Amino acid sequence: MTECTSLQFVSPFAFEAMQKVDVVCLASLSDPELRLLLPCLVRMALCAPADQSQSWAQDKKLILRLLSGVEAVNSIVALLSVDFHALEQDASKEQQLRHKLGGGSGESILVSQLQHGLTLEFEHSDSPRRLRLVLSELLAIMNKVSESNGEFFFKSSELFESPVYLEEAADVLCILQAELPSLLPIVDVAEALLHVRNGAWFLCLLVANVPDSFNEVCRGLIKNGERQDEESLGGRRRTDALRFLCKMNPSQALKVRGMVVEECHLPGLGVALTLDHTKNEACEDGVSDLVCFVSGLLLGTNAKVRTWFGTFIRNGQQRKRETSSSVLWQMRRQLLLELMGILPTVRSTRIVEEADVDMEPNVSVYSGLKEEHVVKASALLRLYCALMGIAGLKPTEEEAEQLLQLMTSRPPATPAGVRFVSLSFCMLLAFSTLVSTPEQEQLMVVWLSWMIKEEAYFESTSGVSASFGEMLLLVAMYFHSNQLSAIIDLVCSTLGMKIVIKPSSLSRMKTIFTQEIFTEQVVTAHAVRVPVTSNLSANITGFLPIHCIYQLLRSRSFTKHKVSIKDWIYRQLCETSTPLHPQLLPLIDVYINSILTPASKSNPEATNQPVTEQEILNIFQGVIGGDNIRLNQRFSITAQLLVLYYILSYEEALLANTKTLAAMQRKPKSYSSSLMDQIPIKFLIRQAQGLQQELGEITGTDALLRRMLLTNNAKNHSPKQLQEAFSAVPVNNTQVMQIIEHLTLLSASELIPYAEVLTSNMSQLLNSGVPRRILQTVNKLWMVLNTVMPRRLWVMTVNALQPSIKFVRQQKYTQNDLMIDPLIVLRCDQRVHRCPPLMDITLHMLNGYLLASKAYLSAHLKETEQDRPSQNNTIGLVGQTDAPEVTREELKNALLAAQDSAAVQILLEICLPTEEEKANGVNPDSLLRNVQSVITTSAPNKGMEEGEDNLLCNLREVQCLICCLLHQMYIADPNIAKLVHFQGYPCELLPLTVAGIPSMHICLDFIPELIAQPELEKQIFAIQLLSHLCIQYALPKSLSVARLAVNVMGTLLTVLTQAKRYAFFMPTLPSLVSFCRAFPPLYEDIMSLLIQIGQVCASDVATQTRDIDPIITRLQQIKEKPSGWSQICKDSSYKNGSRDTGSMDPDVQLCHCIERTVIEIINMSVSGI
Repeated sequence: MTECTSLQFVSPFAFEAMQKVDVVCLASLSDPELRLLLPCLVRMALCAPADQSQSWAQDKKLILRLLSGVEAVNSIVALLSVDFHALEQDASKEQQLRHKLGGGSGESILVSQLQHGLTLEFEHSDSPRRLRLVLSELLAIMNKVSESNGEFFFKSSELFESPVYLEEAADVLCILQAELPSLLPIVDVAEALLHVRNGAWFLCLLVANVPDSFNEVCRGLIKNGERQDEESLGGRRRTDALRFLCKMNPSQALKVRGMVVEECHLPGLGVALTLDHTKNEACEDGVSDLVCFVSGLLLGTNAKVRTWFGTFIRNGQQRKRETSSSVLWQMRRQLLLELMGILPTVRSTRIVEEADVDMEPNVSVYSGLKEEHVVKASALLRLYCALMGIAGLKPTEEEAEQLLQLMTSRPPATPAGVRFVSLSFCMLLAFSTLVSTPEQEQLMVVWLSWMIKEEAYFESTSGVSASFGEMLLLVAMYFHSNQLSAIIDLVCSTLGMKIVIKPSSLSRMKTIFTQEIFTEQVVTAHAVRVPVTSNLSANITGFLPIHCIYQLLRSRSFTKHKVSIKDWIYRQLCETSTPLHPQLLPLIDVYINSILTPASKSNPEATNQPVTEQEILNIFQGVIGGDNIRLNQRFSITAQLLVLYYILSYEEALLANTKTLAAMQRKPKSYSSSLMDQIPIKFLIRQAQGLQQELGEITGTDALLRRMLLTNNAKNHSPKQLQEAFSAVPVNNTQVMQIIEHLTLLSASELIPYAEVLTSNMSQLLNSGVPRRILQTVNKLWMVLNTVMPRRLWVMTVNALQPSIKFVRQQKYTQNDLMIDPLIVLRCDQRVHRCPPLMDITLHMLNGYLLASKAYLSAHLKETEQDRPSQNNTIGLVGQTDAPEVTREELKNALLAAQDSAAVQILLEICLPTEEEKANGVNPDSLLRNVQSVITTSAPNKGMEEGEDNLLCNLREVQCLICCLLHQMYIADPNIAKLVHFQGYPCELLPLTVAGIPSMHICLDFIPELIAQPELEKQIFAIQLLSHLCIQYALPKSLSVARLAVNVMGTLLTVLTQAKRYAFFMPTLPSLVSFCRAFPPLYEDIMSLLIQIGQVCASDVATQTRDIDPIITRLQQIKEKPSGWSQICKDSSYKNGSRDTGSMDPDVQLCHCIERTVIEIINMSVSGI
């Protein structure tokens, strides 16, 4: 917008004063500056303020005093006196009319037929008509903009072009927008002003009078802008307008630039604003804002921004109009000036001496860069690489010349200097077209020669281990082996950007490297002299000597040119530390290969020398001999492990290549057995394992240990071999034992191929004669596989453990089947129930599928919620709309409870001994009674043996596993425990469950409820359960529940019939002994209860009263005189409990049971005393 250059814009000082409403600063403005701000100031002075403070009242007086001497204020006051409501109504009618008749209609409601031109009409009109004239013209432009569909047009308008009336038109425009903001949105007005002459000036005045709208206007203009602004007139006018706005408010220029990048519009504006900012904030030594901005666009992670700006660069080069007005030209010129600003122009005497004498006199050799310029130079090099490699910038001759001079300059020996040289070298490789003349090529060769000579000095002075010398050596080796793709990857990695480099462009550099600078013999000779990296570890990044040596070993350059590399490798292995560098193991492997395998058949002696035994012993000097084994401080554990790995790998490779070496009539020496005897291999491996457990994966020794601990057999065992080994079980268990032991050394991911073989052969492990060790190892492998493939593993295991029935085809279950019915897991081969390792796996799967079933049903409930018919929600009765949902949830919970309780009941049934086990003498009693039997048996030795038989059997181990799972289930949901005990289970299992399940104490909460049940069986079960709980948990709560049980028994005595009385008291009377043992205070109550029971029974036996009365009499005497227990106990008939056993009368039997119970209580009480 060159038409605006002669006009006066609002200054940054004036705009800031308007933003802050700084009246003092406004008063200091000159009359021309103040004239531009009159619309806002007049409205501020006349309109009622929202701020009623005293300070604003004083400021308002100052504004009025300021305006009193300005003549143009009167015309603005007249403009504010118009009826804007009527004006807005007429404007709305005119817009409707234009929309109805089309934009080209000349009729207007705002303005009648004009007698003269628009300018004369404006001059002769009063304030209301002037407002209508400007509003009509502005609405016409805005309508045309909305109908143009983004195509730019230029509208010629006398009103906005006449220099005489520009200020008056601007006043009218500002007043209109301020008074009619809904009709004239400021963003739409700003968009329309771009299409008229002097639009940028009008826009700046409009924004200056509404300073709060600055960001809104800028964002709107950018959002509606073109993706490439330099391609069209509209884009350039939009860019110029925004630049004028940012010059008026420079503090927001960088924020506007951020909007440009965010929207990916107007790239020229972003560069222009950066150029303006760079000029204002000039910095000679640091990296300029222009370099940072453009580098961020091209090297950032946002691919959209990178493509957008790259297109701007490419399009800018294609235009013929590359004049100083182009933003791209200005950017390139500024970058070139910055580049030339850091180039020293004084010759260096030292450099001239290094150059060849025959060098052309016109070759310009620059001296070293200043230290403060090195970082800036590196940033410029990366920027030019991005511009040329990513954005496709084609440098001019001047740019190419100055870039080459910068790349071949000599930085100081600092870490930044090392980085600069590496970047320069990679840039030469990436853009070899920068070297176009023989003189420039000679300059590059001199610079490369300087790099080779100064590399050691740079590394020692800068303190950087990964210097540019290794990169030179590595590139030379890649050129010799024609690995051009590796060079391209190296260049891209060093530059930090992915650029396209054609392999053909490296042909000239390859010739220079392989024939002039680095011949293969020079490379190998130089590589041996490169010092090893001190304390080499994975923390040291970059290109190191070890990379170069590794490549030369792979290409067999050392053996080809008869250069010994053994000493260098030995020194590097000694200089290592944790975490382990990833290149060390490949280096050892390729070194061993170069020792055993000649470089060519024609020269079988062309091999490297192995490390001597004495050198190996020197490393292990601190750990050889003596009881006080400790690591020598001279060599780290990493060095010792690497040398140990070298020895083991060397011996392994020697055995593997025996046939090949014999055919070549070569027999390399093996290390002596005495050397292996002196190395504490197991100690070193344990040290490494302990270090790895302490520090985790950061030690880097995981791969090393895995490769040392695994033999060839372990690596080569296939699933097919494992299947063959399983087929031989149980006739031959050795082979399968060896294979699965090796498999335990593999990681979980490496075990996946063996999963199907392991699970499919589990049924064979159920046969008799399979060693326990095999079962335990399979269990261990299964648990490892469970960490990586649980779903598929569980399905395969369930299908493999199905019972085999002849002539019946086994069903193959799916994951969905098992989630719907988890109890399928327990329908396995019955032999699994007595195989603890496989039972452990079964219980693990059962627990998992029970949980999966709950999640599956909950998800199913939610999925089918939308498919239900809508009539359920339209029930007529109020308050019943949610009833179906509640019912579905209750049904789901009931199903899950039934499922869990069924699983628990099946598991408890498994805990019972089978008929075969009972026949073999397996004691069905619980853990508690087994332990007690071992303690109380009169023959200690015999009792201990029997106790061990009971405690160490498979049944006992299975019972322990089941009790652990039931404990977890009870803790997770106590309602399961309540449901199971209300259902009941064999009383033989009560000692087992109470002693083996720690969470059984929760049963004390619901035993009163269970005793209150009407069924006699449940009452009996509750009292028996309570008796065991009182022994296990002698707590106050247990005492209160036990007292309740005694009272209930006394109550039932009065209401039960004779048959029911016998059925109830015969199994529950022994529980009274446990109550007394746990709680002696209950003695009196229990004895009274027993006498009452005896009296009731005696009264019902009229025919045998003479037999029963003596019993009742004795019980009464025992209660009154407990000392008489001794005479009763002497009677063997009471001890054996066989008195009157011939009587079949239930009451008689019950009386004898009462007597035995009483005697047992008294014996227990006296023995306790």
